[in-house]
Amino acid sequence: MNIGEIAEQTGLPAKTIRYYEDIGLVTPQRGANGYRVFRETDAYKLTFLGRARALGFSIEQCRELLALWEDRSRASADVRAVALGHLDDIEAKISALAAMRDTLAELVQNCAGDDRPDCPILKGLEGP
Repeated sequence: MNIGEIAEQTGLPAKTIRYYEDIGLVTPQRGANGYRVFRETDAYKLTFLGRARALGFSIEQCRELLALWEDRSRASADVRAVALGHLDDIEAKISALAAMRDTLAELVQNCAGDDRPDCPILKGLEGP
């Protein structure tokens, strides 16, 4: 498969596929003409990477997950540890976003939104 075909099959832009090649996540073969030739294993890896990235795994976590996928003697506990670490990160981000939402909602609620110059939102942004 060429890069256009693999991009269509995996749903990833060609630019992303080239980037993943540049950082060593996939290594397509090269034809006599120098063009990339993607195999089914490359398609699987790229689909895997696309799904992992959509779930918010970092590039390094993806590299680790791919290495675990390729290691047939891996322990599923190792894979689970990577996923649990990422889940903890997501939970922390959700908590931080909820706190931001609550603070902003309170500031907005306290603002009359009228023609007066005093504004609790600006006052709140000044600091505690």
